[in-house]
Amino acid sequence: MRKEHRPYWLRNLHARYQRWWQHRYLEPQFDVVGPGLEATLPWKTHVFGPNIRLGAHIHLNNTVSNITHFCTWPDENGDPGTIDIGDFVLITPGLKVISARSITIEDSVMLASDVIISDSDWHGIYDRTKPPGDGAPILIKKNAWIGQRAIIGKGVTIGENSIIGAGSVVTKDSPDNVVAAGNPARVVKQLDTERDMITRENMFEDPKTLHEQTQYLYKVMLKDNSLLGWLRYRIWPTRND
Repeated sequence: MRKEHRPYWLRNLHARYQRWWQHRYLEPQFDVVGPGLEATLPWKTHVFGPNIRLGAHIHLNNTVSNITHFCTWPDENGDPGTIDIGDFVLITPGLKVISARSITIEDSVMLASDVIISDSDWHGIYDRTKPPGDGAPILIKKNAWIGQRAIIGKGVTIGENSIIGAGSVVTKDSPDNVVAAGNPARVVKQLDTERDMITRENMFEDPKTLHEQTQYLYKVMLKDNSLLGWLRYRIWPTRND
């Protein structure tokens, strides 16, 4: 598909259905959900276990073939792990967050597609029948950006504003205001702390205006679409679609 073929009213109808499904079926699976959650294809989010909390104004995105997983599991004492996600966090398709200890993701963090965050080994080194194995808490500080398919291992702290490169495997702490990349990830660049940092929190200084601007963009983008054109595309697509 080269463009969105639905007319504006049909796109809004689908958005209303997604919001209803989100409120009715997805949100009750979390211990806490802050205001302003926006979930794309909310039925593609898999939640297992207690102690999973979402902050305010989370963008949680899925695709038909790439879903999001949140899972907490009991440790050796039977106490389940915790997942705490702050405000204004961006979650893109394929994220997996799995905890038997503690995973904390602070405000305005951006998590790219297919990122894996796991705070435990899930099997013992010498007794491989005994989950969850060794583990240690993970902390991802404010405004960090985790690149596509990065893996964040147990006991790791990612510093404020720092960037983890795509495909990196993070096994040790990363300081504030750096770019780290590789397997294992190492610091490859220092960020300029003298420059102003615009975060996702800034997007939500006026949520009403943000919503109006988003709706205006959809109206412009979809203004020439019709129901008949959308049905024709669904039944008989061409290379121009």
